[in-house]
Amino acid sequence: MKSFVSTLFGTFALGAVLFSIPVASARDADVYTGTFSSLAVGGYDPVAYFKAGRPVPGAAQFSSEYKGATWRFASKENLDAFRANPAAFAPQYGGYCAWAVSQGYTASGDPQFWKVVNGKLYLNYDGSVQAKWEKDIPGFIAKADGNWPRVLN
Repeated sequence: MKSFVSTLFGTFALGAVLFSIPVASARDADVYTGTFSSLAVGGYDPVAYFKAGRPVPGAAQFSSEYKGATWRFASKENLDAFRANPAAFAPQYGGYCAWAVSQGYTASGDPQFWKVVNGKLYLNYDGSVQAKWEKDIPGFIAKADGNWPRVLN
């Protein structure tokens, strides 16, 4: 019985150590990357939304670090454009859902639900949220601008 108790205690102690290791939460970052990822925009090329007009997966060979996240690009040309002016291509609100930020909280932005408005990229959580956001894009952008970056706290 003593062996069982020692093993059980050892297992709980190991679990406590493993789960007490700090893991950066997506909500603690200026750029949304997901809980166990460092990829911004889910690994999609942010420049492609402007140049190709659609989401295009990035490649690991064309990567750059910006604001603590890894950004991937479909080509060296897009990588160079981003490096020259990352703020022009990075999604607003760090890639968090634009509608959620307008409501005063954060939610993940999905690279498949996006829109470029006045030369800026916005992501939404999903199609139903994007439909809500599209009912008053200027109003929701104004609210989100007022909430950002305070909603990260």
